[in-house]
Amino acid sequence: MTTRPADAIKLRESVAFSLLDAVGCVAFREGVERHGSAAVAFHTVGTSSSRNQALRDADEIIARCAERHVSILVLGEERYPEPLLDLSQAPSLLFALGDPRFTARRRVGIVGTRHSSPAGDRIAQQMAAAVVRTGAVVVSGMAFGIDAAAHRGAMDAGGGTIAVLGGGVDVPYPPTHAALHRRISTDGLIVAESPVGSRPTKGAFPKRNRIIAALSETLIVIEAGERSGALITARLALDLGRNVAAVPGPIDSPRHVGSNRLLSEGASFIAQIEDVISIAGLETSKATTAETQARQTEPASDPSHAAILNAVRAGASDVEDLARSTRLKPRDFAMALSTLELTGDVLVTAAGEVTLANRA
Repeated sequence: MTTRPADAIKLRESVAFSLLDAVGCVAFREGVERHGSAAVAFHTVGTSSSRNQALRDADEIIARCAERHVSILVLGEERYPEPLLDLSQAPSLLFALGDPRFTARRRVGIVGTRHSSPAGDRIAQQMAAAVVRTGAVVVSGMAFGIDAAAHRGAMDAGGGTIAVLGGGVDVPYPPTHAALHRRISTDGLIVAESPVGSRPTKGAFPKRNRIIAALSETLIVIEAGERSGALITARLALDLGRNVAAVPGPIDSPRHVGSNRLLSEGASFIAQIEDVISIAGLETSKATTAETQARQTEPASDPSHAAILNAVRAGASDVEDLARSTRLKPRDFAMALSTLELTGDVLVTAAGEVTLANRA
């Protein structure tokens, strides 16, 4: 007869407890709080037949997770993300692909419309880069538009990011984000409430949004339309007592109706990229005056940086002018401009105007 290690038995019984018909999120948590663990609670519910079937189903789930290198984080256990306990219906199990330790770091959520503008994508990338340079991680939903831009901005800046999916952690969604999914699973963390192999259903996204809201200590909204899912996430974050901030936009722009409304209702106002650092209560290292002066007097070593600086000196005054003048690829241009802004070489206003930071 094969014996199982104690931890494996505990995981098996915990997963099985979540699979019993009478056990939803609320009952699972009540069982953990009453009995000390899901594994102990498992033996107090249902019939012998139903528990045996749940154990068989749990074995299948655990085996699939092992094949895909997916961790199972159980409510009540040490590795389960503590911020999720603020939810009235916290996930009983959280499936994780990547490094679960990212949930223990400072976290800033960045969300917005799937139909983002180039300016919105640029702002999301710059904000994500600013966040990760403080040592925090960016949380988002890996959707088209602002979500994807935030994830890429965080990773391009050498930092971490957490993607929360509506389906299984091993199922890239949208499918065209397969490369982004691979990158996050390798260098960041992907989490989901649905079991591995699950395809997202329409009702899965509001459930996904509550996890984004709970994981985010501060939530930033960029370009949210009137019925944007980002607004749902923002409302949930407010209900949980999280900080919510928004980037303003033109009052006649459908992309900004929701985010502007959040501002009118009291969300923190983001006027420049650096505001996200103070709003989120993050700390950033500052270069000494000598270092800053040396950087500003030395020519840019990166060709992309030099092209942008030269274009600004030649008279290009906004982001669109710069993009045309430099003829850089959109992604190279966005990241170069973000780096120059973060290093203090250029200033970029919310309206997209660009000037040299050391201009007299």
